[in-house]
Amino acid sequence: MNNTTKPGPTIKLLFVIALLLFGNWTMAQKNLKLSSPDKQLEVVIDLADNISWNVTLKGSNIIDNAVISMDMGEGRILGNAPKLRNQSMVSKNEVFIPVVANKDAKINNEYNQLTLDFKNNYQLIFRAYNDGIAYRFIDGNRKTRLVLNEEMTLFFPDGTSSFFPEEESFYSHNERDYLVKNVADMQKGAFCSLPVMFNTKTAKVLFTEASLINYPGMFLAKTMDHAMTSTFPKYVLKAIPNEAFSPDRNQIIEEEADYIAKINGKRAYPWRVFIISDDDRTFVESNLVALLSDKSKITDTSWIKPGQVAWDWYNANNVYGVDFEAGINMDTYKYFIDFASKNGIEYVILDEGWTKSTTEIMDDNENMDVPELIKYAKSKNVGIILWVLWKPLYENPEEILKLYSSWGAVGIKVDFMQRSDQYVVESYEKIAEIAAKYKMLVDYHGAFKPAGVERMWPNIINYEGVRGNENNKWTNAITPEHNVTLPFIRMAAGPLDFTPGAMINMNQLDYETGGPNYAPLFTRPMSYGTRAHQVAMYTIFEAPLQMLCESPTIYYKEQETVDFITQIPTVWDETVVLEGAVSDYIVLARRKGDNWYLGAMTDWTARDFEIDLSFLEKGNYTLQGYQDGVNASRNAQDYKIIKQDVDQNTKLKLKLSSGGGYSAIITKN
Repeated sequence: MNNTTKPGPTIKLLFVIALLLFGNWTMAQKNLKLSSPDKQLEVVIDLADNISWNVTLKGSNIIDNAVISMDMGEGRILGNAPKLRNQSMVSKNEVFIPVVANKDAKINNEYNQLTLDFKNNYQLIFRAYNDGIAYRFIDGNRKTRLVLNEEMTLFFPDGTSSFFPEEESFYSHNERDYLVKNVADMQKGAFCSLPVMFNTKTAKVLFTEASLINYPGMFLAKTMDHAMTSTFPKYVLKAIPNEAFSPDRNQIIEEEADYIAKINGKRAYPWRVFIISDDDRTFVESNLVALLSDKSKITDTSWIKPGQVAWDWYNANNVYGVDFEAGINMDTYKYFIDFASKNGIEYVILDEGWTKSTTEIMDDNENMDVPELIKYAKSKNVGIILWVLWKPLYENPEEILKLYSSWGAVGIKVDFMQRSDQYVVESYEKIAEIAAKYKMLVDYHGAFKPAGVERMWPNIINYEGVRGNENNKWTNAITPEHNVTLPFIRMAAGPLDFTPGAMINMNQLDYETGGPNYAPLFTRPMSYGTRAHQVAMYTIFEAPLQMLCESPTIYYKEQETVDFITQIPTVWDETVVLEGAVSDYIVLARRKGDNWYLGAMTDWTARDFEIDLSFLEKGNYTLQGYQDGVNASRNAQDYKIIKQDVDQNTKLKLKLSSGGGYSAIITKN
């Protein structure tokens, strides 16, 4: 006889409820894991009182702990006491085709993705790639109106250092030196713009952002001993001209809100991107920012044409040996246009000075007839790009860009944004959208780094946001060491308008006296490092709109160098980094069609490399090499052009002088 009493309906119901509660509690407490496709990277996500996670590479801690959340106001904090409803995992391996190929025409987009659905109507998505990880919040609440703050606090292992682009203010061009600092030794409150690199001794982490759309840019600030936390410019309520300092372009932020963004209902927020590797070459080859950015909104992109540009501002319109007075006038710009036309250079920029004033930008100055000049340029197969200040442009962008288009201008160079708050970030997209309507290219200067809007609007063909060659006009800070730091950090975010091509080149020290032989000159600038170092930038620095910064008069005297530079493309089918160490040296190869292009640069240390050309397909090739001359250590302008036959079995020996460089154009026979 079975005396067991069957549970009644009430007991059954209580048992089911208990199971559900226990299940929810277990789901909320357990660690969730996500690995990269090659299993080398692993993210472990902990859901307890908050959302935290850590990252390991090959079993070593890279980020010890990261705490993330978003404060949406009225007590609603995404990530606070998270209640997980469900989770899903997906793996993808597809090919991404960028409109503008900064480094690769086809990008392998392979990742594992974990999507976490939480109560309170929000999601958190993590992706793991072989070269890094990323996460983003998605808020599904239609009533959301503000973001008070977004928290991301990163804890690094003991001994972590940083290549730190330190800022003094949110009001910044984001043109920084990369200061090597131990995280523990930084002063509390020290903060930097992005991208920023951390060295944990077992691997490096580069942090930046993608899909930055209508939202403020993130900065990182030192908090505790080994911790950095996110910080943002507040929403600007009132900005006034800085009457004491160039009020046409500089502002004083007079009033800010207590929130960072205004939001209209549900939306996805920017990706927080971490490129992670124990091989420095990875940071140059990575395409994570492009892969994590939204698709193009331009249907017909055939008119977006990358190319080289003859640029006037670096050389202060200094042309000589001519029968007209040089300056911002028709004769000088026709001289630039003729130079561009003779050398197959696609564009000429009319930089500051062509307008009636810097704020009266719908009229040219008394010495210029811009529509007539553009007509002349078109007859020479050269496009004209017009420089313009951001503030007066954004006050009336539709009418201004319609006018410039009616003149025949093919693009604009927008300058002096200097802010990363929501209003200015949104302006990048709005200006690009109107420019696309008139089939005009956009080059952003006085700008933050590329962060995704250039994928949505691929007519944004370049960004500054880098301390580049123009600084040679007033400082000696643009050193070879700085130049070989940029590809691994700033360039990891996207293209950079460094403006290479300086022909007046100087060594670090005078070879006879040992004293410095460099002087910053505003109207006759010179560059640190060898001539070959400058030429190598055309292959190494990604810039679909790539400048030739020197005076055409000097270029005519250096025609052999110009003939070499103008053979180098500005977009690429494939990129392979052969050798690389942050701030020390880089050697890379890029392919365009059947031809390959080599570039090598070193810091002030002379270096030798033996390069294996096994990346070439079978067949015979002719190599044109541009290398440091035997006396480059005595005279930085000494170079030699060589020619040799090579194939995939060739071992190429490179000898780089102090501050030196090397370039090669390898053409298939």
